[in-house]
Amino acid sequence: MTGPVELDVLVIGGVGIDTIVRVPSLPLGDVDSIAVDPIESYLAHTGHGVALGCHLLGLNAGLVDVIGDDPEGARIRRTYQQLGIPLRVTLHPSGTRRSVNLVSPDGRRLSLYDARHPAGLRVDPNLWRPVIRQAAHVHVSIMDFARDALGDAIAADRSISTDLHDWDGRNDHHKDFATASDIVFVSASALPPDGVDWILANGRAEVVVAMAGADGSYLHVRGEPVRHFPAIAFPDRPVVDTNGAGDAYVAAFLARYLDGAPWSDAAQAGTIAGTWACGSPGTHTNLITAEELAIRSRTHG
Repeated sequence: MTGPVELDVLVIGGVGIDTIVRVPSLPLGDVDSIAVDPIESYLAHTGHGVALGCHLLGLNAGLVDVIGDDPEGARIRRTYQQLGIPLRVTLHPSGTRRSVNLVSPDGRRLSLYDARHPAGLRVDPNLWRPVIRQAAHVHVSIMDFARDALGDAIAADRSISTDLHDWDGRNDHHKDFATASDIVFVSASALPPDGVDWILANGRAEVVVAMAGADGSYLHVRGEPVRHFPAIAFPDRPVVDTNGAGDAYVAAFLARYLDGAPWSDAAQAGTIAGTWACGSPGTHTNLITAEELAIRSRTHG
C-alpha cells in the first residue's frame, strides 16, 4: 500500500484461511469417522470480512496485517491484488492464521481457531502509521499486535471501531479495544448483563452493538434507550452457513455510518447484510453489494 491512497476504512489485522467442513450435526457424535461433503478452504477471518464487505459496498477499504511467508500468505496477497484492495503486510515466521469451521445443515458453526502468532507479538508500528493518516475510519481487529495501533488512531483523530466477538465481559485481552473504540461490536453469546454498561462507563464508545444471531441485534447508543433489531429472513436465500455474518453486519453498519446515516439505519443495514451472508456456503463467498443492499433496504427498512 503505497502512494497517496485515500481510504474510507482501514482495517488493522484479521486475515487468514478458513477450512470449512460441512458436518451432519453439531455436536458431533462419538465415532471414529464421519462422511462429509467436499472440504473447501476460503480466504477469510474477521478483518478480511470487514475489508471485503466495505469494498463491495462501494467504500475504499484497505487492510494491514501480519501473515506468513507461506502458501496461505501468498494466496492472500494474490487475492488482494486481484480484488484491487490495498494490502500492507509484515511477514512473521509463525505463519498465516488458519481455522477449521464445522458447519451443520442449519448453518450453525463451531470454529477451531488457530491462534498461531505468539502471545505478546509486536511489530513495527510503521506497518499502519502512514496508512492511518490516509483513512477516514479505522477498524481494529482484536489481534494482540493491533492494540498498539489504537493510540495512533486516537492521536490521528480518526474514528475507531472494533469487534470483540464472544467477549465474556471479563477477559483483559479485549479491554483495550473496548475502551479505545467509538463503535463497539460484540457477540451477545457470552456477554454478561453488565457487559455493555461496562464498555460505556469505561470507554469512548458512542454506540455498542450486541449481535445475538437468530435474536437479531441490540443497539445501545449512549444516553438513549436500547433498540432491538429483530433478525429477518429472505425466502429466496435460506440460511445455509453463518460464517462471516457478523463481519458482513459490521461492514454494512460502517458503510451507513460513514454515509452520515442515523445509528438505527446503520443497524438495519447491518441486519440485512448479515442475513444475506448466511445464504451462501463458505466464508465471505457472497457478501452483499451496495446495489443489493439498496434493494433489500426498500423492503426491509
